[in-house]
Amino acid sequence: MTASFTELGLSQELLKAVEDLGFEEPSPIQVLAIPALLTGKDAVGQAQTGTGKTAAFGLPILEKLTSGKGVQALVLCPTRELAIQVSEELSKLAVHKRGVSVLPIYGGQPIERQLRALAKGAQVVVGTPGRVIDHLQRGTLRLGDARIVVLDEADEMLDMGFREDIELILEQSPADCQRVLFSATMPQPIRELSKRFLREPEMLTIAHKMLTVPAIEQVYYEVRPYQKMDALCRVLDSQGFRKALVFCATKRSVDEITVHLQQRGYQADGLHGDMNQTQRDRVMNRFRTDGIEILVATDVAARGIDVDDVDAV
Repeated sequence: MTASFTELGLSQELLKAVEDLGFEEPSPIQVLAIPALLTGKDAVGQAQTGTGKTAAFGLPILEKLTSGKGVQALVLCPTRELAIQVSEELSKLAVHKRGVSVLPIYGGQPIERQLRALAKGAQVVVGTPGRVIDHLQRGTLRLGDARIVVLDEADEMLDMGFREDIELILEQSPADCQRVLFSATMPQPIRELSKRFLREPEMLTIAHKMLTVPAIEQVYYEVRPYQKMDALCRVLDSQGFRKALVFCATKRSVDEITVHLQQRGYQADGLHGDMNQTQRDRVMNRFRTDGIEILVATDVAARGIDVDDVDAV
């Protein structure tokens, strides 16, 4: 295991940003990915959320940027929240590199604001597939100068029905640009996508034992469906969590559980894909600032949530 970022071939500007952010040593996926991506080879990385994969592909992207206002890197994300989080993290990593602009583009935000920002120039664009295609069709986003395209959470994007959008975007990227795919799982559609669009990709896989965090205690309870609500409240009451996330499979169950929790006196609110961006931002701000103690969300809507001090999931 490499013990230092200085051994990964990064410039002083990026090493300073890493130090500013308080990262002491690279994570396993960063040790694998950063040197490999710096060579310019296509790659497939198997890594889950929370393993440091944004920096794993973000640092090589920033390292290889050249002068100019054209889009040199495109990162595709499944949700608005994840696109925003990735953009924010890349901006922090680029803080000591002059003239670098990182722009998130996603649905739910006024497109006029994005049009102005794209016209001004951005070397790195982080976007959701639908909005990226919108800009490509308008001619307001051009990929002719793109040197790298990254698919982040590729399995989630395919599960959400974005396969045709992803293929269209990859087809419009330069044939010689570097293509990188990150996915928590490797189902057949991911392998097919890799075979079609990536050239002899390097496989970057963390051993399964490294995928979980040892410091997190994991517990499960077997209950009947009609007992779930009472069991949830009993766990919340007995443990006294200050901040907790509750994941649900459907938008409807998010709404139902949120109402139940509110009726029982909990400071709770919900988050799912049917909410507009303003509503989602308001809920997230309340969760971050202790306005609510329990956030109920679908797993897709919660992709990209980055909140400190969450006691339980």
